[in-house]
Amino acid sequence: MTLTVPIKAIQFNPGSSATINNLTWQDFETILGELGEQRRVRLTYYQGNLEIMSPLAIHERPHRIIADIVKAILDAQGRDWEDFGSTTFKRPEIAGVEPDTCLYIQNASQVQGCTQMDLDIYPPPDLAIESDVTSKTTLEVYAAIGVPEVWIYRKQQLKIYSSADGSYQEHSINPTFPNLPLTTLIPQLVQQAINEGTSRMLRTLRNQL
Repeated sequence: MTLTVPIKAIQFNPGSSATINNLTWQDFETILGELGEQRRVRLTYYQGNLEIMSPLAIHERPHRIIADIVKAILDAQGRDWEDFGSTTFKRPEIAGVEPDTCLYIQNASQVQGCTQMDLDIYPPPDLAIESDVTSKTTLEVYAAIGVPEVWIYRKQQLKIYSSADGSYQEHSINPTFPNLPLTTLIPQLVQQAINEGTSRMLRTLRNQL
């Protein structure tokens, strides 16, 4: 006898993850539907392999702080942005990903009015921000989705990757903010936010900008 347990009945403790191999795209879609929109886990699907991760609270803080920093800089520069958080992005049969945080910057105007993401209609986000990534397939998934820029924050270090010809290269200079030393500035500001409070850090940053 085969016992089938609904995936929503499985308890994922904060900080835990699980990988399921040899899943079809329809399997992935079924799991998305079963878990629903209010799920507390993040899903990444790439070429038949599904990773399910339940983030720790400490995992959530850095990417939220970084997104706030980016938005403060964009506001100071008079540039538009749209924050799409952990929206699910899908390339059917190939890849599906839910970023920790993602932003539309160059393409902000193209997602106005978007209430349901469809990459056949809307462009992928301009920037994805991930915290404490350990999966080796993360950049491959984002390449398949077509995200031009990915930031990965881990162990108080920021790595910036931009896409060229479908593959990512690490850069010390950020193409979105070429005049700012973000690989040193972001870790300092994240630590300042943790030590002193995010709102206080952002007020100081805005005054400096």
